[in-house]
Amino acid sequence: MDKRIYLLAIISFVVGMVELIIGGLLDLVANDLGVSLGQAGLLITVFSLAFAIAAPILLTLTVKMERSGLMMISLIVFLAGNIVAVFSPFYSFLLVGRVLAATSGSLLIALCMTMASYIVTEQYRARAIGIVFMGISASLVLGVPIGLMLGNAFGWRAPFMLISVLTVLSMAGVYFFMGKVAPKPAVPIGVQLRTLKSRKIALTQITSFLLMAGHLTFYGYLTPFLKMKMGLDGNWVSIVYLVFGIAAVIGGGIGGLLADRFGAKPVILIVIAMFGITIFSLPFAAFSLPLFLMVVIIWSMLSWAITPAIHSYLIEVSPETSDIQQTLNNSAVHMGMAFGSMIGGIMIESTSVELNAAAGSVFVVIALGTAALSMAKKERGLTAAESFKK
Repeated sequence: MDKRIYLLAIISFVVGMVELIIGGLLDLVANDLGVSLGQAGLLITVFSLAFAIAAPILLTLTVKMERSGLMMISLIVFLAGNIVAVFSPFYSFLLVGRVLAATSGSLLIALCMTMASYIVTEQYRARAIGIVFMGISASLVLGVPIGLMLGNAFGWRAPFMLISVLTVLSMAGVYFFMGKVAPKPAVPIGVQLRTLKSRKIALTQITSFLLMAGHLTFYGYLTPFLKMKMGLDGNWVSIVYLVFGIAAVIGGGIGGLLADRFGAKPVILIVIAMFGITIFSLPFAAFSLPLFLMVVIIWSMLSWAITPAIHSYLIEVSPETSDIQQTLNNSAVHMGMAFGSMIGGIMIESTSVELNAAAGSVFVVIALGTAALSMAKKERGLTAAESFKK
């Protein structure tokens, strides 16, 4: 298999770090820049929103550009965003840096996924995409806890310094090893959106949005919960995130196996139901750290177990437009992250961080309803494939 796939996985790892790291540093950022936890949480919201919107637009605008050159430009902008974060004297500067990192990062992830699929032969395609996903998974398991440890030891800017160094190394890798990669035709945004005329597809994408909204309502503010409610120090917080990351990757693998064994539909419904119950129960387990960690492991595994099942269901519903649906699902997920982190910020400002879990579970219950409707609803009018062809 083409060794350049591993370079794409490294780039995915770096982007994954910058997307996820800020949630664990909210209290440090808030204290240093003199803002509230809710305002600091907007850094997650703005990043996820920019990430969701930018990828399909930028892919369309750059459809004719040579891919490795475009990747280099994206890495330069990504580096600039992180350097702005490192030297931000004010909250507004950090916000700008997050937007720069999000827009360029979204294009980088999209490029990594698309390039992985066509720089290898067809027999290695699925494996290549899986390796790129491993880069994102590794950022959750290793990158975020390491970043938190650096942040607790040297201040919240330290992880962004590390990300900047890794970005420079990635740029060197692209320059010396990637070579020229010709572009392939992209599907216009309007054509992608027309596939949402299928109610099954639309309801499934809404389900992903609601699930991530519910997840981020609490996960985005996990650090304040661990410190304020449970009295944990920075090192223990890093350990909790490490446990979460390891469990998440295991959950993703188990979710894929279950979807293959029992079918996507029952797995989606059962996992969503368990996910909602687990999020709701998290504050009630906070009196005991071992019990809380057990619930966190279940929560984390469920949060990633749902992804393979939803992707399988989208392929099952509309195999002709499966590539488009994965792109739209990525946008739906990040829109959900933006919305959930915004709601979580409002909750922590107006009530208590302990109630964030209950609010998140409400979104998950609604997601269970939309998923059930998607599976029960008979198509009226055009299917996703028919919409795509029109």
